[in-house]
Amino acid sequence: MKRVDTIARVRRAFHVQGWSVKKIVRELHVSRNTVRKILRSDETDFSYERERQPLPKTGAWKAQIERFLTANEGKPSRERLTLIRIYEELRALGYDGSYDAIRRYAKGWSKDRGAVTAEAYVPLYYAPGEAYQFDWSHEIVLIQGVTTTVKVAHVRLCHSRMMFARAYMRESQEMVFDAHDKAFDFFRGTCTRGIYDNMKTAVEAVFIGKERLYNRRFLQMCSHYLVHPVACTPASGWEKGQVENQVGLVRERFFTPRLRVKSLEELNVWLLDKCVAYAKAHSHPEQTAQTIWQMFEAERGCLVHYVGPFDGFHSVPASVSKTCTVRFDNNKYSVLSTAVGRPVEVHAYADRIVIKQDGVTVAEHQRSFGRGETVYDPWHYVPVLARKPGALRNGAP
Repeated sequence: MKRVDTIARVRRAFHVQGWSVKKIVRELHVSRNTVRKILRSDETDFSYERERQPLPKTGAWKAQIERFLTANEGKPSRERLTLIRIYEELRALGYDGSYDAIRRYAKGWSKDRGAVTAEAYVPLYYAPGEAYQFDWSHEIVLIQGVTTTVKVAHVRLCHSRMMFARAYMRESQEMVFDAHDKAFDFFRGTCTRGIYDNMKTAVEAVFIGKERLYNRRFLQMCSHYLVHPVACTPASGWEKGQVENQVGLVRERFFTPRLRVKSLEELNVWLLDKCVAYAKAHSHPEQTAQTIWQMFEAERGCLVHYVGPFDGFHSVPASVSKTCTVRFDNNKYSVLSTAVGRPVEVHAYADRIVIKQDGVTVAEHQRSFGRGETVYDPWHYVPVLARKPGALRNGAP
């Protein structure tokens, strides 16, 4: 088909210069039929699309090719067949066409499939103080030269887009409680609704629709902060798309290249500073005349008042060994020697371990996140030394 500049020259020659069709054909070296088509249609461009694509080799194998491609979609990426493998499978079944024909068919099939499965979204609006979103991510850092995978809790205010991130060594329930408390303390308030995925530390059972059976302790936390929890539909990350985007942003901007820190506390102070600096330097995506920090400052007045920390511990029963230790999370912690022989209750917080017996605290330690470590308090063994003074020489505590 002729290019647009040739079409323009033909149109100008006929309408402006007054050339005849015969002269246009002779001077511009264009066929008479083409000139007539250009002049009769008044179009400035012509394109040709084939109405029907003949498939002399793959036509008879269309159903089989689509079965292979459809089966591929439902498999993990590592288990999917490449197109060359599909071609080889078809050759074994009797296909005598070329690999390029399979490749072209698969490309067209994927394009059509994408057009069918493409999803549209409705833009969402959140009023000030209406909702926040919560999620976890796993990041790799160097803590005192040791490569460590930390779990980062992400909280995002939906109206102002203000973000909060804090790193932990675990993703357990007590870390969820601590992350909420640190975030709400920073925001100086909370929202009326919290949006979560179906994490096991919050949701015990998923029913039809939005019905969930929430964990009892998680509901206690929400009640303390006056938050109504809402869980997303399974495998529907777009329902909390803001915090999902925050995970990618924090990973790209804050954790790349790999961070080197001396401690988790240093990392968390640095993360909070980065969140504030980012908010002050970037415009709000909708209210572009204001920064995220300015929108956050305005939203603070609409937040539910921060009522103080929730007693966010995870409780598990345990027994005391004859060496006055209790095992929890692959480590041992010493307790008062008077607690030996009776069960105790371990209250695990994000940063410490409190061990109680009959409501009385028999031990409190800084939490250890290693494996096979034993944390002693020598004072727990003083009553034992009165009866076994020889242990003073080589006693591990």
